[in-house]
Amino acid sequence: IKVAGSEVAFRRVDFDAVLATARLALAAGARRVIVVSALGADARSSVFYNRVKGDMERAVAALGYETVVFARPSLLVGDRAALGQPVRAGERWALRLLRPVLGIVPASLRPIDAGDVARAMLCAAIDAEPGLRILGSAQMRARDQHRG
Repeated sequence: IKVAGSEVAFRRVDFDAVLATARLALAAGARRVIVVSALGADARSSVFYNRVKGDMERAVAALGYETVVFARPSLLVGDRAALGQPVRAGERWALRLLRPVLGIVPASLRPIDAGDVARAMLCAAIDAEPGLRILGSAQMRARDQHRG
């Protein structure tokens, strides 16, 4: 939201643009859609970020795709600067504070490498069964993915 500049701008990117892209892909003949969402996505959430992600999931799921997969990573770890994104100081601090106790943090809440999320999404595209599937961080860890 901070990078987008406002809640309205954030919603334009994380809801409007995602939904528009999914609609165009469906119109072009796509049968599967795989979208990065967020841990805690819930259309009924009192947290704006989670509510927008939940709204997006609900709208995309209703489009009529044969297969819908939402990746819900926890805190994403990766080189944001290499992608032209600003470094997020809050995330850096969270990682530093969590590092000593990561062994006791449930896998579903542990920070996850963006590469693991991308690989899991690729595997989901290859292996996807019809219907709706939610990929949590624990499922997206490298050791748990398709090896085909």
